Amino acid sequence: MADLFRRHGADYRKRHRLPLDQLRVMRAIETCRTAALGGHVERCGHCHHQRISYNSCRNRHCPKCQNLARTEWVERRKRELWPIEYFHIVFTIPESLNALALQNRKVVYKLLFETSARTLETIAADPQHLGARMGFFSILHTWGQNLLHHPHVHCVATGGGISLDGTRWIGCRPGFFLSVRVLSRLFRRLFTEALYAAYQLGRLHFHGELTGLAEGLPHLLAELAKTEWVVYAKPPFGGPQQVIEYLGRYTHRVAIANQRLRAFDPESVSFEYKDYHSKHRHKSRQMTVSAGEFIRRFLLHTLPAGFQRIRHYGLLASRNKKENLNLCRRLLGVLAELLPTREQIAAHIEPIVAPFTRCPVCSIGQMVRVEVLPAVRYSRPLADSS
Repeated sequence: MADLFRRHGADYRKRHRLPLDQLRVMRAIETCRTAALGGHVERCGHCHHQRISYNSCRNRHCPKCQNLARTEWVERRKRELWPIEYFHIVFTIPESLNALALQNRKVVYKLLFETSARTLETIAADPQHLGARMGFFSILHTWGQNLLHHPHVHCVATGGGISLDGTRWIGCRPGFFLSVRVLSRLFRRLFTEALYAAYQLGRLHFHGELTGLAEGLPHLLAELAKTEWVVYAKPPFGGPQQVIEYLGRYTHRVAIANQRLRAFDPESVSFEYKDYHSKHRHKSRQMTVSAGEFIRRFLLHTLPAGFQRIRHYGLLASRNKKENLNLCRRLLGVLAELLPTREQIAAHIEPIVAPFTRCPVCSIGQMVRVEVLPAVRYSRPLADSS
């Protein structure tokens, strides 16, 4: 991805007027682990081997900078898992709202989080369904396999929860979470009501091809309220270990990983994708688009500055998380001694960090920083673009 941006980024910026957040993403990816961000010289304390290490950009949209952050986050979640079923639920808004969401990212993405969370909490607390307070976390993804804009929220939820009086654990029926049809219809009502309220308060913007929607949004929402919305629950995870594997794939994912890029030349970019609308939905295909179109699609998924795309709710919400976790362990009979300690978590992270700290030549000594390299000024084309 960095090579592609370095080759085509300057030309793309000349042809398009980009918002500041997209310029920052491009600059971060182009300069990641290069002299532009500075670095340091390291020397082995055993064999005196020396190497230069350049700083990473640490941008959450950069494919190279997510591995360690993902590993640390996943390992910390291990202390929050219990020997119960966990379910994966996905909330998606209709395609006709995608363009509006793209022009109002912060407002619509926030509503997507809030209304999907309220849907789960409301149905779970209903005695006719579960009658309990459950815990879950939500992850925002804004892309489909073809890199077009497709905002949706993935939720990982506990298969049960604490009774409303706080005295016992209530589990779901084996293999069944909550009625998808009930979830879909409540989510549809909550989201359309919240979006209409934002519209009445003047919090939505309509530009370009959406100017006509400024008058017609109430009618569109009324029509969407009559359609079925896509909310689906996947089969339950086999156990906590499968939850961890899932988290490792989804939590810090960017729009496209480097592994899916197949080739690029001065004119085009080829990448792998899966067409989930076909009968061969799990078969990988290859798509080729112009370099400019590929960059445009990638930048569609730039999140607003400071926007949190992983959020915790219910029993896992930050406010009372520690107390809730202890109560759940007690009700489930889970001994805290059996949970991974901070030292064990650090031991799992160490193999990820070790290749960067251990000498690659002798494999005995540790690489010690002996000199700091200052950042180099950005190249002229990149500086002019901003």
